[in-house]
Amino acid sequence: MIGADVNILLVAEESPGIQLLRALGQSDHRIVAVMASPANGTTDRATVWRVAEKLGYPTWPARLVSDPDFAGTVRSERADIILNVHSLYIIHREVIDAPRIGSFNLHPGPLPAYAGLNTVSWAIYRGETTYGVTVHKMVPEVDAGPIVSQSFFKIEPNDTALSLYSRCVRAGLTLVLKLLETASIDPGVIPLVPQDLTKRQYFGKAIPEHGRLRWSRPAREIVNFVRACDYYPFPSPWGSPRARKGDRDIAVVKASLTGKVCNALPGTVADAEGSSGVYIACADEWILVSRLMINGRRTDAVEVLRPKDRLDDGGDPSKLGDMGLSPEEIKEI
Repeated sequence: MIGADVNILLVAEESPGIQLLRALGQSDHRIVAVMASPANGTTDRATVWRVAEKLGYPTWPARLVSDPDFAGTVRSERADIILNVHSLYIIHREVIDAPRIGSFNLHPGPLPAYAGLNTVSWAIYRGETTYGVTVHKMVPEVDAGPIVSQSFFKIEPNDTALSLYSRCVRAGLTLVLKLLETASIDPGVIPLVPQDLTKRQYFGKAIPEHGRLRWSRPAREIVNFVRACDYYPFPSPWGSPRARKGDRDIAVVKASLTGKVCNALPGTVADAEGSSGVYIACADEWILVSRLMINGRRTDAVEVLRPKDRLDDGGDPSKLGDMGLSPEEIKEI
């Protein structure tokens, strides 16, 4: 069927899902239903579920995609495409195969190198200078299907996880709308380029270093860790990297490089000479730390730290709870 509008079953969460839902609402395509987490009555924030209800679309719980029997519903509703946008439910293989044209996923990372979870944070943590976003056809293995399209861009030195994630969303939504344009003209010409799975890296729920800072590391690695955790004002899936002052946990929220060589013991605090923060010694140079979080409250570093204080590395993970694996333990496929 060439030149027809597309019947879309949207499975989505978070801001990217809301943005795509609104964009689809202005198109000629038909939204069969919107699948998301049901609205929580304890919060007033916008969710995909609430926006879909407000726009008058049918809403179904996203968890249904894990049920093989749901494939019958997809077929009976004559869905041409399933679009999966930042939903964390694993779609059953029978559901994946149910739409007439296929099921497609918007992944906020360049495949095959950055498959899995929290890949924006991993890229910044590992010091990458370029990144990208991918639309791919879904297969039973997560993030392993053939690539439809990708967009690449620089990671700027001052990028946080939030700013990089936002760039992924903007570029990714453009790719999704291009996919739908192609599908409406001739689904047979949708590009499907197999991934080179020998280059695949899959990231799970692991948090590097169990979320702990190690002041004996180079300054750039420490600042990258802080940036990789920075989704402010939204919650970070990694929290904020932690250090210790005496018997108290201190999370570092904002930090930047100074280029100032230091010979002090790692973790030593020094005056920042009028800057809005304090210097802390790392293996090779001072970093400027401006914001901390203590007991869930953000505060200026100068309100907590004084020159000649010394911070220890983050606490014993056995006391803080098992929060993940070290970078060396990432599962590489």
